[in-house]
Amino acid sequence: MDSILDKIIDNQKAEEVAKLNAVEIVNNLFSELSDRERDVLSRRFGLRNGNKETLEKVGGVHSLTRERIRQIEANSIKKLRQLDKLAEYVDTLKKVISQLLEEHGGLMERHYLLEALVGFSADSSGDEEEIVHKHNLDFLIAKLLHDEFEEVSNSKFFLDFYKLKHQTLDHLEQLAGELVSKIEETKKTLNTKELISLSQELEGYNKNKDKFDINYNIDISQILKSDLFKEEAEVINTNKILYSLLRALKKVDQNKFGDWGINDWRDIKPKTINDKIYLTLKNHGKPIHFVEIADKINVIGFDKKKANAATVHNELILDDKYILVGRGLYGLKEWGYKEGTVVDVIKEILRESNGPLTRDEIIEKVLDKRVVKKTTIVLALMNKDMFKKISNKYQLMEANK
Repeated sequence: MDSILDKIIDNQKAEEVAKLNAVEIVNNLFSELSDRERDVLSRRFGLRNGNKETLEKVGGVHSLTRERIRQIEANSIKKLRQLDKLAEYVDTLKKVISQLLEEHGGLMERHYLLEALVGFSADSSGDEEEIVHKHNLDFLIAKLLHDEFEEVSNSKFFLDFYKLKHQTLDHLEQLAGELVSKIEETKKTLNTKELISLSQELEGYNKNKDKFDINYNIDISQILKSDLFKEEAEVINTNKILYSLLRALKKVDQNKFGDWGINDWRDIKPKTINDKIYLTLKNHGKPIHFVEIADKINVIGFDKKKANAATVHNELILDDKYILVGRGLYGLKEWGYKEGTVVDVIKEILRESNGPLTRDEIIEKVLDKRVVKKTTIVLALMNKDMFKKISNKYQLMEANK
């Protein structure tokens, strides 16, 4: 049987899609309020421009005390809850939220749920519209759908989340505790597929396997978008409960490149420009110019701080985990790149070999360690003080071995 989302999204029924649009729903509901009541709620919950305002600020606009604004807010929400048409306005949205939560094990981190709902319902043309839509959704769920869904804060294991009222969390909390410990023990980042597989090996999963074995109907691939990495949508679509658990964990986070780890690890949240350089280079996978490294850091947007090419260059020069492999080109020492001139690199290659090497063999090995032109390597091999050619193979001069 088709899901409610299949019916709404696949059939593209305009009137049904509108019932998912939180801004429209709120506007319809607010038509039952006075101008002042509408303004107070809109300002307090950021329903018009995405900016939530304090009681004091809203009070200043209306020349009222903070307490009076609090009363207007509470009375306005109570009035909305008692509207005869409330159920009619929110029925479709309620069904969609219920289905989303059920397929995610009854629990979704607050921002993840709002992100999913916006993806399914809003025709947002920019970040500001998306923020406004999320605030309207948050208002509807927390204030008007509170009989169906519960907002939970201050959880030991999870960030703020929404859950189905009847949902028990014992099995999810057990798995959460085990998974965090296992990640800490592993001491390395993992991609989503690896982390889901790791979760399925734990006692908390296998002990409660029936609770993770449910039918999945909703395709959430459209909300798994990133400019820097691509998630395996099928893995997530068929393991929504485990993915939702990852998104909700307090101590675990996903970095800009899609890898998960403990949220204070430098590979997850880089703290210094050096951390950003390393993570950028590591994920690029090959040497790049220092100016391009700075540009990539700024595009990635680890934080609001801008990277300066000169600062990046200084860090690359001063830290021996980076190797200059060409003009302005830097790679990681852990990739096998070597310091020194091309002659120095050839000498090291010949010392490590079991015998003389052909020109092509030397060229291949040098290019694994340095980014240079083949002609540069050929010219270096012509240094007769360093290298001797015997039967089309090269070896070190005896004095240099």
